[in-house]
Amino acid sequence: MQDLFEEKANKERTKNAPLAERLRPRQLSDFIGQRKIMGRGKTLESLIRSGRPQSLIFWGPPGTGKTTLALLIAQHTQAHFVHFSAVTSGVKEVRQTINQAQDRLKFESKQTILFVDEIHRFNKTQQDGFLPFVEDGTIILIGATTENPGFALTAPLQSRSRIFIFEALEENEILRILKRATEKFPQHKFKKTALKFIAHEAEGDARAALNILELTLNLTKNLVTSDVVKKAVQKKGIYFDKKGDYHYDTISAFIKSMRGGSADGALYWLARMIEAGEDPRFIARRMVIFASEDVGNADPHALTLANSCFQAVANIGYPEARIILGQVVVYLSEAPKSNASYLAIEKALETVRTKRIGEVPKHLRNAPTKLAKSMGYGADYQYPHNYEGAVVEQSFLPENLASEKFYQPKNVGFEKKIIEREREREKTISERIDNDKCPKGLDGK
Repeated sequence: MQDLFEEKANKERTKNAPLAERLRPRQLSDFIGQRKIMGRGKTLESLIRSGRPQSLIFWGPPGTGKTTLALLIAQHTQAHFVHFSAVTSGVKEVRQTINQAQDRLKFESKQTILFVDEIHRFNKTQQDGFLPFVEDGTIILIGATTENPGFALTAPLQSRSRIFIFEALEENEILRILKRATEKFPQHKFKKTALKFIAHEAEGDARAALNILELTLNLTKNLVTSDVVKKAVQKKGIYFDKKGDYHYDTISAFIKSMRGGSADGALYWLARMIEAGEDPRFIARRMVIFASEDVGNADPHALTLANSCFQAVANIGYPEARIILGQVVVYLSEAPKSNASYLAIEKALETVRTKRIGEVPKHLRNAPTKLAKSMGYGADYQYPHNYEGAVVEQSFLPENLASEKFYQPKNVGFEKKIIEREREREKTISERIDNDKCPKGLDGK
């Protein structure tokens, strides 16, 4: 009787499940998308059809077929399938599932496919906890993640799994899924423009497309048009996990657009972050770093402006912060660029870390006492303000590093003037040498 009740409960759950779940493909031939890895002769499909499953990692955005393929693998290999969420489950559930898998293998000679959704949510210890059971064949682990496995998963787990990359579906693939779904609703008529609009709004996410379709069907009893779809959608949600790859990908695109001098590109990515609810202080903080690292002394005002932007958005917040961010993003995008200062400090740090640490030259040392003076501290130091043009021929590096050159200004923006000043300094020193003048201070010393 328990089995009958359980079967009835399962049917009821399926009936009330979201449309995306009810229409999930039940066989490989019904699967749409991922043409690089799925299809006759393609790597993943060949692996599935071989009937010899192995541990896998599916990496890609939501709604691209990761869960569906895991189910199809279990079906094709006749293995027991366990769907496990790293968000809602913990160590206790993992142990229970592993124990059941061990019993299943021992008493039924049946393997267990353990599908762990959002596996990146598990910490290092939890991830490595699967390894012994993967190695002894107790479970076949299939992990799904939206995060880069190279960063989100432990090296041992990666080495024991094959990683497959899932890509966002193309609009024509979403359309095929939608058309198949419409066959389940003969009482409705669907305008082609409405389905195309849904496919466009879904942005490669099949689950999102079917959810939009389901919302739309609740708003009309017969004809589905673009206007009805727009009412269902209202406002497009932007996928932007503040701790995940999409977060950092968007920031990266934002920075690279400013670096490339594209105000339009930078404004677009800025708008994406604003709409997704990104903290304006985080955006402004990256702009301050950019102003120094990528604009640098080509436009020294950029850093001041970026810092003012940070203070302003911290005080004001949204929605007005968008105006300040937009203004400064345009300025930074259009400003001349130089990373010379950034490269200079990096080279200086590398020198300190890798080369012999020389002594501070005696002429650069402080001499606050008679003893220090008697030891030659401060001797022969040339005070620049006592010399014409404040130019002196004097080394300011340890003796073993005297020939090092860290700062190499670029011939752009304000750094052009810095180059001119360096040339003038060299010219002044050269003329003194040519005239055989050991420059004395203006005070005659």
